[in-house]
Amino acid sequence: MPNPALNERELAYLRTLRRGQRITGRVIEIADFGVTFVDIGGFTAMINIPELSWRRIDHPADVVAVGQEVTAEILDVDVERGRVPLSLKALQEDPLIDLRQRIGRTVTGPVTKVVPIGAFVRIEDVKNGFEGLVPRSELADRDVRHGDVLTVEIVRVDVTRRRIELALPTRRA
Repeated sequence: MPNPALNERELAYLRTLRRGQRITGRVIEIADFGVTFVDIGGFTAMINIPELSWRRIDHPADVVAVGQEVTAEILDVDVERGRVPLSLKALQEDPLIDLRQRIGRTVTGPVTKVVPIGAFVRIEDVKNGFEGLVPRSELADRDVRHGDVLTVEIVRVDVTRRRIELALPTRRA
């Protein structure tokens, strides 16, 4: 049963949309809880924060702005609830796939976080650049702190689990 809050025009429009379809709209609101609302021809669709980018972002405003025109892929058309979730990242290539080509190379980057299992190092010199983990066993007796700059080797890129494993080149045989 269709959402009773929808008028006939909205309902008719929803029925023309299909999962996987590309659609262009204009960002009309960015909610503090991470959802971006997009006007797609008189109907308001939404983009949840994980669908904005392949990269980790803190807030939707890191990727989109109110008034910006965006092209996205329709993830679903839920006539009963009157919802159309969209994805910007579905139309972008996953940059981790390209990063796999850099396995074995060394890079230099800042330590962004130190945790019990090791230290995270940003391996791209851009805001929200990918971070990889140097396991605690690789750090051994080194006192690594947030902000330290390390030269590391890209050891493994797991695209499915979204993980990058790093090592200290001097520690590896």
